[in-house]
Amino acid sequence: MVELKGDERIDYLLADRKRQIIQSPTVFAFSVDAVLLADFTYLPIKRGRVLDLCTGNGVIPLFISKRSQAKMTGVEIQERLYDMAIRNVQLNQLEEQINLIHGDLKDVTKQFNQSFDVVTCNPPYFKTKTPEKRNQNEHLTIARHEVYCDLNDVLKACSRSVKSGGKVSIVHRPNRLSEMIVIAQQYRLEVKRLKFVYPKRNKEANIVLVELAKDGQPDLKVEPPLYIHEENGDYTKEMTKILYGEEGSSAHGPNSKKL
Repeated sequence: MVELKGDERIDYLLADRKRQIIQSPTVFAFSVDAVLLADFTYLPIKRGRVLDLCTGNGVIPLFISKRSQAKMTGVEIQERLYDMAIRNVQLNQLEEQINLIHGDLKDVTKQFNQSFDVVTCNPPYFKTKTPEKRNQNEHLTIARHEVYCDLNDVLKACSRSVKSGGKVSIVHRPNRLSEMIVIAQQYRLEVKRLKFVYPKRNKEANIVLVELAKDGQPDLKVEPPLYIHEENGDYTKEMTKILYGEEGSSAHGPNSKKL
């Protein structure tokens, strides 16, 4: 049995009854952003190496292990979240596939020497604010605000870690996209694929999924938009499929739990 600490709980990884995940409402619980990033990312099916930066409790490696046998490494700076990630790997008996590192991405990635086929990252979205304007929960503040790393640090680490021709997948806020493109080009990363995500059809996009290629040529593909909710608050059919699979379309409709 894996030990639970504080207010932690064990949930199923959405519709997947084989994988479980330790979460905490006061420390870390995954959001729809992680689900979308895992679904958006092109992965090697059987061989290859995947790096997940800002891995949190290891949710993205858990998700992508469902459709890839590639070896994965997750990097997390917060010791409390790293501990949760370790126990999540043990809980799902994925020790042979997923390795975790407790450290700062600015330092850890210096050791990798561009050896990964794919790098994923769900980084902090918000520029550092004065302490009184941040979330009062330290764990949530670090996860959401650029306290230990900013967008430049993230893209530099991604470029340092991915091989030439390899792919980088990032989820972020649309208002940081132009900044991301400018910084990425400084580190030989070219934006190749974009997908904008909207809470509803009549709302502005609040999430953007970005795929970059190391040493890639300019050739940008903008995918069709994804709408998360219908006007009545239900998940759209496309979002339900991402969350729960084909069989979940009818079972997880009007009364499904919202992330």
